[in-house]
Amino acid sequence: MSLHNRVPLAGTALALALTLTGPACAQGVLRIGMTASDVPLTTGQADNGGEGMRFMGYTAYDALINWDLSRADRASELAPGLASSWKVDPADRTRWIFTLRPGVTFHDGSAFDAGAVVWNLDKILKQDSPQFDPRQSAQGRVRIPTVTGYKALDPMTVEITTKTPDATFPYQICWIMMSSPANWEKQGRSWDAVARAPSGTGPWKISGFVPRERAELVPNPAYWDKARVPKLDKLVLVPLPEANARVAALRSGQVDWIEAPAPDAVPSLKAAGFSLVTNLYPHNWTWHLSRAEGSPWNDIRVRKAANLAIDRDGLKEFLGGLATSAEGFLTPGHPWFGKPGFKLSYDPEAAKALLKEAGYGPSKPVATKILISASGSGQMQPLPMNEFLQQNLAEVGIKVDYEVVEWNTLINIWRAGSKSDSARGGTAMNYSYLIQDPFTAFIRHAQCSLQPPNGTNWGYYCDPQMDKLFDEVRTTFEPKDQVGVLRKIHEKFVDDALFLMVTHDVNPRAMSTKVRGFVQAQSWFQDFSPITMAK
Repeated sequence: MSLHNRVPLAGTALALALTLTGPACAQGVLRIGMTASDVPLTTGQADNGGEGMRFMGYTAYDALINWDLSRADRASELAPGLASSWKVDPADRTRWIFTLRPGVTFHDGSAFDAGAVVWNLDKILKQDSPQFDPRQSAQGRVRIPTVTGYKALDPMTVEITTKTPDATFPYQICWIMMSSPANWEKQGRSWDAVARAPSGTGPWKISGFVPRERAELVPNPAYWDKARVPKLDKLVLVPLPEANARVAALRSGQVDWIEAPAPDAVPSLKAAGFSLVTNLYPHNWTWHLSRAEGSPWNDIRVRKAANLAIDRDGLKEFLGGLATSAEGFLTPGHPWFGKPGFKLSYDPEAAKALLKEAGYGPSKPVATKILISASGSGQMQPLPMNEFLQQNLAEVGIKVDYEVVEWNTLINIWRAGSKSDSARGGTAMNYSYLIQDPFTAFIRHAQCSLQPPNGTNWGYYCDPQMDKLFDEVRTTFEPKDQVGVLRKIHEKFVDDALFLMVTHDVNPRAMSTKVRGFVQAQSWFQDFSPITMAK
């Protein structure tokens, strides 16, 4: 079916949100229009994908390992967070030792220590612990699938063990946010109560929120990294899932900054004096293909045909140039790119030939249903983009029907897997992925053992050769040697056409020229601490 006229209209929640936030003119207050349809979960493990972590994870909380978001001229790297240092035991490479940062306190004034780390791991991993929270577990458990144990060695040292040696583990633990055990007790051991009065260790304190309308954050003057104590008086987050509604809010002065402006509005926004900020971004925009029994994507000829049917340069033009055409699962020029043999060219005739070889043709098209969202973290402009793909694929003999679901619903389907009833018979889902580390870029999507419910191998792909490469990455602790293995993995991703690889975002943001001091990191996450608002 066509996607025309299916863009949701701004409703009463939007109108109320804008009424509550008022004109964006107060000195020191920054209002941001998010693509999310709701305020991300406030208790620590934010939902709403990478955008949730951007606005409600690394703002109010810290992980043992954080990201350095201070530079725009290079890819973000891991940096000490609540752990001042970490190392793997050379005699037992399943054993990681974290030395904690002294003197850190939660927003409620309680001390952060090794006991708090164990308590936070229990809240997402130990179902019989009093503090276990299913909502946070759903966000965090899949991020650390190899963890088998953890304990406090002393008040400032933590040991975490993994099933097997895993050189990618530091990239995994950086997703686990630390919330206050003392505050949970104070709030009557109720996560619902904590959501209304949360307490982390981050540079921002969540001072209030109204579901689906707004969240307000204020500086934490006691933050342990004095260089990252926020300069603003307040940060206000407004859920605005529809691109044109975000643009209208920026034009009218209801917000100062919007994520993912509608591409056709960019020229007029620039003409009106707004700034457009972009940067390289560890991101891809794909269809994640199901390999469950009966899926047409089990045939490599069909997978390759779909990849050859997409006019990626035409799509980039359609997006006003705010994209990078995919040449693989990773961005062109990435150090792990390697030399794939399969080229993602636009070749409809070759696509038709492959489909004919696979037994399809004008009288017998590939007919399938794809799950997509109307908005969401990293999803760019999913409705018009997917309509573009629908037309491309129809021209070669792949007939696509879409089922549009809300972004968080799509995330839940992704976790449940393509064999789940919640997948509604879909054989692929449109999902944008973070590709800034080996685990999140590759392993979580394709390792046999990470099929649901053990992980997010949504499509149930399983290849012993790929698993062997993943094992090699995990046991290769020397970075230069690890790069060589990662190149082989990416080559296999492309040569086997494991995904429909379409484009890469450049993370556009439109904002008022009053916004000063923002450095757009090459990351899904951003640091709002240096920002000020001009009068």
